[in-house]
Amino acid sequence: MSTDYKFEAVVIPVTDVDKAKDFYQKLDWRLDADFAFDNGFRVVQFTPPGSPASVQFGTNITTATPGSAQGLYLVVSDIQTARDELAARGVEVSEAFHPTTPGAQFQREDVSDRATGPADERASYGSFATFDDPDGNTWLLQEVTTRLPGRVDPAETTYTSVEDLQQALQRAATAHGEHEKRNGGEYDEQWPEWYATYMVAERTGQELPQ
Repeated sequence: MSTDYKFEAVVIPVTDVDKAKDFYQKLDWRLDADFAFDNGFRVVQFTPPGSPASVQFGTNITTATPGSAQGLYLVVSDIQTARDELAARGVEVSEAFHPTTPGAQFQREDVSDRATGPADERASYGSFATFDDPDGNTWLLQEVTTRLPGRVDPAETTYTSVEDLQQALQRAATAHGEHEKRNGGEYDEQWPEWYATYMVAERTGQELPQ
């Protein structure tokens, strides 16, 4: 039996702690801590909505160059909704896009290999948007709806927010509508079981019911 190693926090380098704190508060991330000590050490921690991991910054916390944290992933279930929410909060965020060559989502200066709009057929893992904090640390929104096999334990399938669950239910409802059409359009009395099976399969990368 192996020990759990839970990745729960990542440190990002910033120049002005208070300016960074104001920015992340504007995102409506949860402020978990702001502790300052007599020796000059200060640590600030924020957690994005629905995230099991947090971000930390402060003074005397890292020697990395401010702005050098690049490609920090924020996984969302609807790229356009997430992007629009950030824009409404005054964040300068890119339009939703999908890479036309592998790795184009990480290229900051040359965006010629990015195509505007979500990936074709909203392929899971294929749609992105980016934004920077005041120091240039780069965050990457990625839309994930169907997980690759083995990424999530079926016995521990969870939804981290009302919005996340709502969007999963909407996708299940759309798929179930197609299921009913294929079966003569008759009302399916077993729809709760079908929904549950679909949602767990989608979340864990298993074969989706038809």
